[in-house]
Parts: sequence; C-alpha cells; structure tokens
Amino acid sequence: MLEEILGNASINAAVAHTDVEGKSLKTNAVRILNSHSHITGKLGNEMSFKCLSGKDGHTTALSLFHTVGNYYWDAKLALILVAFALDYGEFWLLAQIYSSNQLAKSVAILRQAPMIMDPSKPSFDDLNKLIQLVLKLLGCIIQLKELPRIYDSIEFPARGRALSVTPTAVYWNIRGIIACATQINSMGHEYGISSAEMQSWELSSLTLKNNRLLGYFKEQLEECYRVIGDVKEKGFIQIFNQLFETTHIDNMKTLKILTNSRDDPLPLFDGNTKRRVSLEVLRKRNVLLLISGLNMSYDEAAILEQIYMESRVQGSRNDALYEVVWVPIVDPNIEYTDAMEMQFEVMRKAMPWYSVYHPSNIDRWVKKCIGGRWHFRRDPIVVVLDPQGRELNPNAIHMMWVWGSTAFPFTTAREEALWRLETWRLELLVNGMDPTILNWIREDKYIFLYGGDDIEWIRKFTRIARAMAAAARIPLEMAYFGTSIGVSKKRENVRRVIATINMENLSYNWQDNTLIWYFWTRLENMLYSKIQLERADDQDTVMLQIKRLVSYDDNGSWALLCRGSQILTTGHGSTMLQTLADFDQWKEYIPNRGFDLSFKEYHDKLHVAANNHCRFEFPNEAGRIPQGIHCPECHRLMLKYMAFHCFHDHFQP
Repeated sequence: MLEEILGNASINAAVAHTDVEGKSLKTNAVRILNSHSHITGKLGNEMSFKCLSGKDGHTTALSLFHTVGNYYWDAKLALILVAFALDYGEFWLLAQIYSSNQLAKSVAILRQAPMIMDPSKPSFDDLNKLIQLVLKLLGCIIQLKELPRIYDSIEFPARGRALSVTPTAVYWNIRGIIACATQINSMGHEYGISSAEMQSWELSSLTLKNNRLLGYFKEQLEECYRVIGDVKEKGFIQIFNQLFETTHIDNMKTLKILTNSRDDPLPLFDGNTKRRVSLEVLRKRNVLLLISGLNMSYDEAAILEQIYMESRVQGSRNDALYEVVWVPIVDPNIEYTDAMEMQFEVMRKAMPWYSVYHPSNIDRWVKKCIGGRWHFRRDPIVVVLDPQGRELNPNAIHMMWVWGSTAFPFTTAREEALWRLETWRLELLVNGMDPTILNWIREDKYIFLYGGDDIEWIRKFTRIARAMAAAARIPLEMAYFGTSIGVSKKRENVRRVIATINMENLSYNWQDNTLIWYFWTRLENMLYSKIQLERADDQDTVMLQIKRLVSYDDNGSWALLCRGSQILTTGHGSTMLQTLADFDQWKEYIPNRGFDLSFKEYHDKLHVAANNHCRFEFPNEAGRIPQGIHCPECHRLMLKYMAFHCFHDHFQP
C-alpha cells in the first residue's frame, strides 16, 4: 500500500497543480518530488506535531489547509496524502524490522514507540480501509477534473455536481488522513482504553462518510464517461457510414475497420488453403460480406456455397468474380464459451471462402454499426462492396436466394433489373427445384400446389379435386408444398402429413424437407427483396401475389391452381375446397367462359364473401421490417402489432 500511495499520490499532486504536456509521468516523477519536497516535509511535521499534541481533527485540518492554500483541491488532498505516506512508510519499516535490527529498535525508542504493534493485527483493518478510500476518491477527483480536452464543448452536469462537492470531499478525506496519522503516532503509547475506543470509532465513522462520498463521485464519473461514450459512438457511426459512401483508392480502409480492429497482420482465414492470410488478397476486389451469428444453419450455408461454386465455374474473367468474407458476429454482452469457440471453428473450416480469423477481431462498435446500418439481427445478410469499398447493396442475400449466381454482381441495380423481367408464373416459384413439376408445366397440365398441416383438410381437398378433374375432363396433378410454419415450429406435423400422403397415395410431394424449407425461404426472400427495394405497392402484381400466398399460409391451409406456367388463382384452404365442392354450381359456365375463368370467378366470389383476414409475421431477427404494408385483398394499410420472443442465442446490438 505504501508503494501505491507514493507512486500515485505524489505524482498526481504535482500533475493536479502543474500542467505538464507531452512527457510521461514517470519521466517527471523525480522533478515533481524534488519541487514539492519542502511542502510535503512541512505538512508531515505539522501533522505529526498536531497529532501528538492532542489537537482535534478539525483544527489540524484547517492548519494543513492553510499550508496548501495556493493549490487546487485535488492537489491539497494529494500533497497531504504524500506527507502522511512518509510517516506511514517509516512506521511500516520499523514494524517489519524492529525485532531483528538494532538501528530500527533505536529509532523506535527515539520516536517514543517502544512497543511497535504488529501491523498484521485486525486493529489495522479500519486504517487500511480508510487509506484505500482516500486513494480511490483522489483518483476520481482527478479523473473528473482532467476529462479529455476534446470534450470541453460538451456539457457534463455530472462533472459540475461532483466538482461542487469536491471541497467537502477533500475536507473529509483529509480528516481521514489525520485520523490515520493520529493512530500511527499514538501506537505504543498508553492513552487508556477509552482513547483507543475513541480512535477506533472515529476511523469507522470517517470510513463510512468517505465511502458514501466515493460512491457519489463514482456515479458522477460513470455518468461523464457514459456521455463521452455516446459522443464517441456517434462520431464512430458517422465515420463508419461515410466510409461506405465515399470513393477510395481501394477497399482496404473499409475492410480493415470491419475485420481487423486488433491490427492483426493476418486477420483472415482462407477456407480453400486453410491458412491465415492478410487483407491484401481482397484489395480492389468485389467483396461480399456474409454477416451472421454462429447459429447459421447447415441448409443456409449449403445453398450459399452452391451459389458461390456456380459463380466460380461460370466466371470467365478474374475481374468478373467476387470474394466472400464471413464476418461472425458474437453478442458482446454474453460470455464467449469453449462451446461457442468449437462451433465457430467447425463453421469456419467448412466454408470455402474467406473468414475473419476470430470473432474478437471485430470491434464492439463495429457490431453495433452493422446492426444499425444493415439491420443485422439474427438471420444472415450479405453486404456487397465494390473494389473501392463502397456499398453496392445493403443485403444481397434475398436476390441470391431468388436467382442464385445469375444475380451477380449482386447490386441493387441488378436486383431491380431482374424483377423487371419477372412475372407471376409457376417457374418463378419452383425455380427448377423439381423436374417432375417442370414436366407438368411443359405438358400444359392443370396443377394444384397446396399446403398446410391439417390432414383432414388435405384428404378432403385431394379427393374432391380428383373428382372435379374427372368430371371436368381436365388433366390435373397435385403437389404438397408443406407450410412455412411447418419448417420451423411444426416440423414434426409436416413429417406426419407427408407420411400420411405417401401411405394413402393422396398426391405428389417432396420427400426431402429441405426442398420445402428452400421453397418457403425463397418466397419469403422475394417478399423481403421487394420490401428492401421499396416495391411493396398495390400496383406490383408479383408483390401482391407473394403477399397473398404468404398470408394464406400464415392463416392455415392454402392452394394455388395453375395451368402450365400460368398461375390462375391463389386462395385460402376453405374457399378453394368450397370451390371444388360446388363444381355442379359453376360447371355450366365452362362452355362459354372456359374452365380457367369459370373456376377463378366462382372462387373470387367466395373469397370476397368469406372476408378472410390477412396477416404477416416479420420476425425481428430478419432485420429490416417494413414501416407500412398494404393488405393484398382490400389494399388498405395493415395494422402493426409487436410480439416479443426469447432466443437464447440471439444478438441485439
């Protein structure tokens, strides 16, 4: 403790009174001690004399204040603390070598302390606690006073409150030093039990008072640092955003701030060679930042890898290719465990592209900026940067799901161009996933795609659909597409439904649940892509139909009738089933209007009468949530409700 007092308090005393810039404190320590040795010596003698003469603490404190009258408040406290340290240090030296050193014994006799107490005894606990409090409070006062000058223009109410209490705090801390000095100087003297009890009570009382003062100063200091942190954060966010909107010579500056906060010379891991590499491998290249947590599913990674490998096969020129960098985001508010490290290692080694070498390479503020600028929450996103480090697309993962490698170079302009070429057709939905369905399309057959997890509805629907097709003499095929809810929350229900469909031979279906997951994931990404491009309007036919299909799935069973590539109508399970059951009521219109139009008009009439409510669920972890969305049926702005769910492995910046 003596080293702590002499090493910190003496230097802080001079720094508080002498403004020294551009030199280290250690370099100035000797000069500082020499220049203040006279005042510390005078204070020490005065303190010892007053304590031995029996002066009360208040009178002694006023006398010491008079001696350091020209110094700042923090310097007053520091200098008096240094003066005490000299006396305290001598006491400790004598106590430690008294029994083994004749000179120490002689000095103790001259100091009139023939019986040095053992400093390891419990009687020293209160004294040591009080000294520690004084040191800590002195540190708080100096920190408050010497906040970085670049923040002088910022208002710190907490700093003003603390500085206004500083004289009071310094006074009571000096009273504490005097009480400690009194106890040191009185050791070995016979003052009686009542005097010893009085000293112990005074130490305890001053410890309690100064502890409250220290708590108050800590609160104010924390508030100041919170304000400074907010200012730094705003400045960092501004710099971060400007980086991706400014043209640079290359992309090194933007990539470094994202992936290399620790100035690691080899911040990347090459998934191809399984070696560490520098950022130079990405210089002036198109870079796709795959940003995700450690919870990215195998299916998601597999689809992205397929797109990546396709682009490598199709790329004819080096400058037409892009590089992918996985940026693993770990919640900074949770402890990074060995299990998480193992999970990260497995994911990194399985990826064929580059990865940030370790999640700790990514700064906490960078994680927050990623969440703020690119709306990253839980689901993976892909940010596209050009060779100069500018942002070309805030999230290209939607267009990658929809069009795969065809979407290269994954820019927003490319996404808009691809949507202009699309129409609401069956090929857009199945995307070559199933050759059987593609054959049906080429043969111009009628096709029912249907979904849900109500097996009784499925039995009725498939039975009545077959009967209607036979009566209408049309070639009809049916395929079960599951449900988006079934892929996650009701996976087992969907598996049981598929097993029943197979056992009872109700219709064609996908045996692999991955295809069902991929279908619904693509559909949801179509919706997100339109929202990201701000194309969620009632004039966009594709957007309108996507919203309908997603909404019907959220509300239960659904069905979609096509003829070849053309999608005739989409409806809720109840109205589609009723349309099939009422075939005898509308079949008379077929000779004049044809089957397609007759079916659609009758279903639309039932649909209007049913007045089904539309609903969309946008999980917060998906990132960008639309401010407003219109109902695909009545075209009015839909009401928005929020639900809260707990995910133990989620990340929220």
